[in-house]
Amino acid sequence: MSLEQLNRYHVIQMVIEGKMSLAEAAQSMQLSYRQAKRIKANVVAEGASGVLHHNHGRTPANKLPDELRQRVQELGQGDYAQFNDTHFTELLAQRENITISRETVRQWRRADGQPPKHRRRVSQRHHKRRERKSAEGMMILWDGSPHRWFGPEHPPCCLMASIDDATGQVLVVRFFPAETSAAYLTMLRLIVERKGIPCSIYQDRHSALKRNDNHWSLQEQLAGRQEPTQVGGALEALGIQAIFALTPQAKGRVERLNRTLQDRLIALMGLDGITDISTANAYVDSGFIDDYNRRFAEPAKEVTPAWRKVPRGLDLDRVISFRYSAVVGQDNAVRLGSLVFDIPPGPRGCGYAKSEVEVRQLLDGRWRIYKNDRLLGEYPATEVVEPLRRRKRNRHAPGADDAQFEYWASALPAEGKAAGRATRNYGGGVRARRIA
Repeated sequence: MSLEQLNRYHVIQMVIEGKMSLAEAAQSMQLSYRQAKRIKANVVAEGASGVLHHNHGRTPANKLPDELRQRVQELGQGDYAQFNDTHFTELLAQRENITISRETVRQWRRADGQPPKHRRRVSQRHHKRRERKSAEGMMILWDGSPHRWFGPEHPPCCLMASIDDATGQVLVVRFFPAETSAAYLTMLRLIVERKGIPCSIYQDRHSALKRNDNHWSLQEQLAGRQEPTQVGGALEALGIQAIFALTPQAKGRVERLNRTLQDRLIALMGLDGITDISTANAYVDSGFIDDYNRRFAEPAKEVTPAWRKVPRGLDLDRVISFRYSAVVGQDNAVRLGSLVFDIPPGPRGCGYAKSEVEVRQLLDGRWRIYKNDRLLGEYPATEVVEPLRRRKRNRHAPGADDAQFEYWASALPAEGKAAGRATRNYGGGVRARRIA
């Protein structure tokens, strides 16, 4: 019997002995007069046990079996130890055919001494909540999350994720070795193919997305703007507005997505024994994204989406690729980085010496050269390497700060680099040779 029940018995005894009225007793016990009268009748008939509820000591009708609790405890401490309470509850229903509430799972795990997977830290800074966009496709957010996605014993890689701001729908999730320009261009190509062209993209100030240097070439000074990065140029060509976040909290929706994926996806891949990038990419496309969107996505305010269709005649291979400017040499060859491309003769045997051309490396590694939107030649693939910025210093300059920067292209594959001055014959009069 609890202290409160003992106090009620003492008050009722005073009423029975005539030392207190029933109305005063009801007020003292903070009960209604009718309830106090009922308790008095029970005490007169049953004694001290009359203050107890008649269900006291009975097994609840909705109590779960002890065998079920033991089974859940074994699973929660075994194969599902890395899952949080909510995710563990979902998997019990999906994979073990055990349907119980999340609160029951939480109470059982805490009672067994299993702490919560994450403890949420409350930020002391004030961040104003930004309203979602009204229509799907008006703005998407993307980001890369470097992490040991396959466990501490495996090397880290980067998960690139994109999410729609209006609905919270995950668009594309893809694993890459690192957060590079090639990774962002591949993500952009997948988004455009699957959904369409968004109006804007909210992103951080990663060097693959934004020029963070203060070096301006002469052409950039005359134009009054810096040349965009490879990804920035592709966004401009597609008419996508690039919005740069100044803080991680500004793009909090994609940051929370990365945190959720680090929680759920790592545990699921560990449960299924996935330890490599190709298998992980096949796994997320085989149903994980659809399950996630059914669980977390919500409808947009506006029914009509804002995705734009790809214009007819637009070559996505060319637009979403690595672009470089080059000048054709006197020998009608384009030298770019460590590659040399021979341009075949034009109409009526004309040459292209001293002409400025546009060189494109596609995402599959192939090369194309254009002049005034006309294709001059296509060349075999080489390894797609993150574009570098080569520094050319003026040896006669008095200070080390006098430097000029220019973009240079991906070089030969690894075996070609190790060969030093190697010459590769692609056939058909097209050659690429290593240059100093």
